[in-house]
Amino acid sequence: MAPQRPSRSDHLDTPPAADPRSALLSGVPVAERTVRCAGVSTAVLEGGDGPPLILLHGPGESAVNWRWCIPELTTTHRVIAPDLPAHGSSDRGSRPLDEDLALDWLDELIDATCPPPAAPPVLVGHVLGGAIAARFAAARGDRLGHLVLVDSLGLARFRPSRRFLTAFVRFVARPSEATYTRFMDQCAYDLDALRTEMAGDWTAFVAYNLALARSPEAKAAGGLFRRVGIPRIPEATLSRIRVPTTLIWGRHDRALRLRIAERASERFGWPLHVIEDAADDPPRDQPEAFLRTLRRVLDPS
Repeated sequence: MAPQRPSRSDHLDTPPAADPRSALLSGVPVAERTVRCAGVSTAVLEGGDGPPLILLHGPGESAVNWRWCIPELTTTHRVIAPDLPAHGSSDRGSRPLDEDLALDWLDELIDATCPPPAAPPVLVGHVLGGAIAARFAAARGDRLGHLVLVDSLGLARFRPSRRFLTAFVRFVARPSEATYTRFMDQCAYDLDALRTEMAGDWTAFVAYNLALARSPEAKAAGGLFRRVGIPRIPEATLSRIRVPTTLIWGRHDRALRLRIAERASERFGWPLHVIEDAADDPPRDQPEAFLRTLRRVLDPS
């Protein structure tokens, strides 16, 4: 029997304060293990059977952010969702957190999780994960079957709205429930609706993201964001991407405006799918619409 996708309100009776990561993963059909990739002790969520599908999350987050999409995806794919270096339950390793490290880390992650005879994986990257994925596809695209960039950094200069930037800087400087809520008000299309839909998960979600922002690794995670995410990827580098590539974007993204995706789609011929009523995180804001779109990419027939 195929695993059922949990609703956003499945965890009303789970006290998040003790272990919010476990609370958010309760009922999600994955196992967690640790693999060493480019010297980084990497936490990986894995579940399902079928062609491999790797999900890379955004800055300051973890693989847990995919929990609203993973259950359905595991019905047809083997889902692999790692915590990026210095994020979530992964450590920072001993090397500088730069592009070379990110590419070697992803190369070894594929070796560890998609050994032959597995087909080359579909790689889905969100925001910082998208910047890493795009750089990897340009340098080592023969290792991939398809590239999906979701509200991705790296395709243009990072020029968020003033309100977004102010809320972001204040949250990073002083992580608290109040500053996180103000930041999330810029990240989400409709924060009140999102909180209602998440129901009991919201408390665990906030607690976990505050824990990440306050962790000793937060500064290192910010370094990866600054060195790999924020710099614009040269057009000549993006032009080297030969693997089939698709863009998925939230219409109301305040950090990475839709016009960035529109210009990249026109310049490189990458199909663009726009998710309505979503800001910079369609998998979280509108998981059902995001999944329908990703399904069309994974199975165009």
